[in-house]
Amino acid sequence: MLVPAGVDLVANLFTPDVVASRPSWVAGFHRRANGLPPKIIAGTTVPAMIEAMDDAGIGRALLLAARLGRRGLPGSWELNPQDVADVVEAHPDRFSGLVGINPYDSMAGVRELERLVRDYGFVGAHAYPHWFELPPDDPAWFPYYAKCAELGVPMQLQVGYCRVYAPEQPSESVGRPECVDRVACLMPELTIIGIHVGWPWTDQMIAVANKHDNVYIGTDRHAPSRWPDSLVAYLSGPGREKVLFGTDFPVVPYEVARRELDALGLDAETEQALMGGNARRIYGLD
Repeated sequence: MLVPAGVDLVANLFTPDVVASRPSWVAGFHRRANGLPPKIIAGTTVPAMIEAMDDAGIGRALLLAARLGRRGLPGSWELNPQDVADVVEAHPDRFSGLVGINPYDSMAGVRELERLVRDYGFVGAHAYPHWFELPPDDPAWFPYYAKCAELGVPMQLQVGYCRVYAPEQPSESVGRPECVDRVACLMPELTIIGIHVGWPWTDQMIAVANKHDNVYIGTDRHAPSRWPDSLVAYLSGPGREKVLFGTDFPVVPYEVARRELDALGLDAETEQALMGGNARRIYGLD
């Protein structure tokens, strides 16, 4: 079977075993905030995920070894990167790994980042600034930025408003586009991808991406029908090489993403760049 060309910028390993390890707030959040049906909330095996990817034209997904909050705080959780590495090893043609960053790990975390990239082939890093209530331009992040720049791998940063995920650990919405602007000015050799479309500050995120050669936008977390009109106009024109498709699976199920992408009526060149061309170029996936 010919592997589809599409790339999912960020996806979660959401097998039944992983679901069982996650905190109690996760199921309720996915039900209330994301409207996911029980069969998805219960977990998706890796073969079932691959089948759904095939049906949606997605050939590769970047799997996140998520880091959600400081260890020991109620509601925090993280996925062992080895779990991601094992799936990537078993399906090297379908998955690549992303290193989740906990800025409080300091230099031990920087060394882990380097080890996972050099020894296990992880293709980039990923961070949720709001889970640590440290904006992207806080000094705690910069050792990781420097290591990513040195290794030549991109850094994904959640940009935009955050919800209350764990009621016992509400977090401030610290991921503002102007913080990414400052990081890009200070670290021009670092490739930055502002994920979650920057909502509700998407226009500002577009301005930052348009300003800096090293800044891009990821569409994950928001289904295509909910992308702001300004983002659709940008990715269809001047930002054709600056926007990368993502789902944050299972947040946006693959069948929903495919159906709603088709409804946008993008031209062939735009769809090719959005759905895989940009990601393959930026992450060196070819």
